[in-house]
Amino acid sequence: MLIEGLYKVTATENTSEGILAAVHLNKNHEIFKGHFPGNPVMPGVCMIQIIKELTEEAIGKDLFLTVSSNIKFMAIINPEKNPDLKLTIDINEENGEVKVKNTTLYDDTVALKLNATFKIVE
Repeated sequence: MLIEGLYKVTATENTSEGILAAVHLNKNHEIFKGHFPGNPVMPGVCMIQIIKELTEEAIGKDLFLTVSSNIKFMAIINPEKNPDLKLTIDINEENGEVKVKNTTLYDDTVALKLNATFKIVE
């Protein structure tokens, strides 16, 4: 985990396309004191890192982001109001690359949609 203590995986489930994961954000993490004081917001780059780490865990390989063809932040993730996230990650591995399609939700709200390509680090 790149940012220790930011989140905890509370559940994972393998699917035919990839994984479903439940993540709980640590609202007291230091990162939220600077982003933003009095109104914490989950940084987008941290969400991308979580998706990368969950994908690495699922396939058992280290990855490096090479292409983010589509990233849409659809709702603000406030860790005090919505600390529990559900991530659907479709994974397609071929020719040394891993293509990922993600949807991240809290409650019934879509917070993030992402399509990205990762290179497998040898």
